[in-house]
Amino acid sequence: MIRLAIILVGAAILACLPFFTGAVFMQFAINALILAVLTQSWNIIGGFTGYVSFGNSTFYGLGIYGTAVAMVKFSLPFAVGLGCGAVLAVLAALLIGIPILRLRGPYFAIATLGLAAATGALVSTIDLAGANTGLVLPLVRADTMFYELALGLLLVCTLTVLWIATSRFGAGLVAIREDEDAAATMGVNTTAYKVIALMMSAFFTAIAGGIYAYWISFIDPSSAFDPTLNVRMVIMAVFGGPGTVLGPLAGSFILSAVYEVLSSWISTAAALLFGIVIVLAVIFTPRGIADVLVGVRRHGWRYLTRNIRENRL
Repeated sequence: MIRLAIILVGAAILACLPFFTGAVFMQFAINALILAVLTQSWNIIGGFTGYVSFGNSTFYGLGIYGTAVAMVKFSLPFAVGLGCGAVLAVLAALLIGIPILRLRGPYFAIATLGLAAATGALVSTIDLAGANTGLVLPLVRADTMFYELALGLLLVCTLTVLWIATSRFGAGLVAIREDEDAAATMGVNTTAYKVIALMMSAFFTAIAGGIYAYWISFIDPSSAFDPTLNVRMVIMAVFGGPGTVLGPLAGSFILSAVYEVLSSWISTAAALLFGIVIVLAVIFTPRGIADVLVGVRRHGWRYLTRNIRENRL
């Protein structure tokens, strides 16, 4: 109930921000909200299930192109385009997930990374999708609308993750993360659980991609299937605390703000300093900010020093 209250109060506060901020902040806020959705979506498969996926950018790109093709080539409304992108990504997760989720550890990570690159290369050869030249969507200058859409999607995604954290299904995912063979022995249908988790992750990722496509109004394969975006999802989730409800949100918002500040102050060295911040965070908070905050509340500051000592690199 405490987490639910925090989520709802936070969403209410964020919903009021467009009335008190300018256009520049809105641009940053939309980007930050979309990244938060992607991070929270990755948390379902990577944090709770323990499968470190570098293929969520595939579902993001499919959501972008499903929405864009529906709107540009078939003149369908935005809502229908979002649905097309989501269905395309979920079907891809179902078809791909059954064979690829048999892999574990680094093999799964490498396979999903190759999947994202292959999908981007395939899309660049399809004329219906604009090939390498991309597609131009109808231009709509309504940042407030896109902000509220992204915020609403983040709220639904986070409530879904909260349900996972407190449900039998979520307990099954955590059991798979901790020891998949033992979970199977205890009666957990590991294949079904993993595939469903991947499909849920793909759904929210694709919807975020569709919102981004309509907001940015131009897409091409290199930006839609950008593998570095998936790396950012992983970094933000790990920074905040994978397998928690609020950790990925904290990680995505904090790191988005840090990168924005560094880019505006020292643009040439922003990526380098951003990397240093991440390295320090992993060294001193290896289980994420959420774990440190909970540990300090329960055990005091000695928990932080013990955590650093036990997980020192």
